[in-house]
Amino acid sequence: MTTSYSLSPELAEFVAVTLGFTSTEPDISGMRAAYSRMCRAFTPAHPAGLEVSDFSIANVPVRLYRPTEEVSAEPLPCVIYLHGGGWVVGDLDSHDFLTAPLAVDLNAVVITVDYRLAPEFPFPAAFDDCLAVWRGVMSQAAQLGIDPQRVAIAGDSAGGNLAAAVCLALRDAGEAQPVGQALVYPGLGGAATLASRSECADAPLLSSNDLECYRALYLSRREHAKSPYAMPLMADDFSALAPAFIAVAQFDPLRDDGACYHRALTEAGVASSFYPGSGLVHGCLRAKGQAAEVDALYETLVGALLGFL
Repeated sequence: MTTSYSLSPELAEFVAVTLGFTSTEPDISGMRAAYSRMCRAFTPAHPAGLEVSDFSIANVPVRLYRPTEEVSAEPLPCVIYLHGGGWVVGDLDSHDFLTAPLAVDLNAVVITVDYRLAPEFPFPAAFDDCLAVWRGVMSQAAQLGIDPQRVAIAGDSAGGNLAAAVCLALRDAGEAQPVGQALVYPGLGGAATLASRSECADAPLLSSNDLECYRALYLSRREHAKSPYAMPLMADDFSALAPAFIAVAQFDPLRDDGACYHRALTEAGVASSFYPGSGLVHGCLRAKGQAAEVDALYETLVGALLGFL
């Protein structure tokens, strides 16, 4: 599959190993089991100096990572991280490879959200859960040891979709925005005619057909596709939103979603930085520590979040 895409040898090896976990079972449970096996294979031990706890906020399971090496009486900044997985797979463990080092590298609390998954719980369940956790963190900031004035939101793929949707919902409700939104190869509801849909139709790890399947499972009713809380590019107004960092992958049918959102935010007067992800594929952050181009993406993400915080 990688022969038509110019991947580095290291990233091509990552793709090959990842594809080895593809489920041969057609049902959702088989897909989730295969995804979990793949995630475990790429999840290292936690870095030193980290306290991890699982509990619930607003009746939604969450995981909190708190750096402990520099103990301070002052409340810490925070990143609420929303995992990817097409709104169908993923949980508190699936992105531990990323959220644990982020907490240490940012010297910040990182909170991940185990939002409900489709198709059992289609839109707006995941969105509702993420918005509820955001509001719960804001109301419980003192108890959580978090500075409510320094909370960012971030996510990859479907999680990037949800992070953008939370920002839109907060703006529409007249509530304070996060200090920043970091969206990594997000799916934002771009048109099927976008160039990346055809140019990367059979891209490694996410094809255009995969994209349509995930979207169909998430959007159980046709009118949901028009909601900006389901598909943020459907918004009529992109003003007064949190400053953004948007990273895409060159070989990804979702590439142009991020580019369109960056353009929409910029035109609406929102500060937005864009990372083009040359040589990258969807889901590549899991190759952190294995491919130089992925490490560069991670370092840029950390820099953007530090800037927000």
